Amino acid sequence: MSSDIESFAAHLQSSQRILALIGAGLSASSGLPTFRGAGGLWRTHDATSLATPEAFSRDPGLVWQFYSYRRHMALKAQPNRAHLALAELARKHPAFLALSQNVDGLSQRAKHPAEKLQLLHGSLFNVKCTSFYCSYHGQNFTDPIAPALKIPLDESDPTTKDALHTKQDRKELDIADAEVRLPSVTTADLPLCPKCQEGLLRPGVVWFGESLPSKVLNAVDSFINDSEKIDLIMVIGTSASVYPAAAYVDDAREKGARVAVINAARADEPAGGLDDNDWFFEGDAAQILPEILKGVIGEVEQPTEKL
Repeated sequence: MSSDIESFAAHLQSSQRILALIGAGLSASSGLPTFRGAGGLWRTHDATSLATPEAFSRDPGLVWQFYSYRRHMALKAQPNRAHLALAELARKHPAFLALSQNVDGLSQRAKHPAEKLQLLHGSLFNVKCTSFYCSYHGQNFTDPIAPALKIPLDESDPTTKDALHTKQDRKELDIADAEVRLPSVTTADLPLCPKCQEGLLRPGVVWFGESLPSKVLNAVDSFINDSEKIDLIMVIGTSASVYPAAAYVDDAREKGARVAVINAARADEPAGGLDDNDWFFEGDAAQILPEILKGVIGEVEQPTEKL
């Protein structure tokens, strides 16, 4: 491991252009449940069936309740040392670009420079109007975004007492360990567009069946297809085994890049595998990234205050 860190650090020091592909493993140490692993509130629902335009048309209240839960959990979480390390690398390295598949907003809260962070699946905190005649896009960090979407956390609240049934230890009440009968939410209870005052707002994430954002894809393609070579591509917290991430690894390799994978399981290699001169760092990204990037970014400490 130490020899791998040394050889990686030496290559990092000499690298001019660096690309990073980021997945859910980056946020694992922040305590966020995975998309398909949402807590007790959603154990009876198939998350993938809620993340579609059809589901929103059919029951926007239910879909907004699911995303309100995810927004709440993301805001409770804190960026970990891996988020902070990548943000520092982005600030210190002029030719660095990160493509994130995460929607949790933790990279942004770690102050990752916006121009060096592309969001493949959007963000939980982006919202847009569903009216065909309105082009509103904005950001909203209000929790909950509408009063009717409040997550019933407080067992003493008479409006939620009957709905909430916790596990044995009621002293450590946590929404991820609660089983809640969801209240009915009508369309009138949901957030309206502040611009047109008519269309419903929806989460600004890419749902199943929707196209990935062309602006993001074009930015990454432009970085890869630049006339200069790419020295390094880091694959962090994702297997990079599906399009477009898998293609980016191969494209970067064709431009001369060596590959460094930071993942919790050795099985999570890129689809094209690894060469002898690539690196695989197995374990928690929050522990590994600050260590292997230290030669360029210095020491990274977890802040004591909430970001």
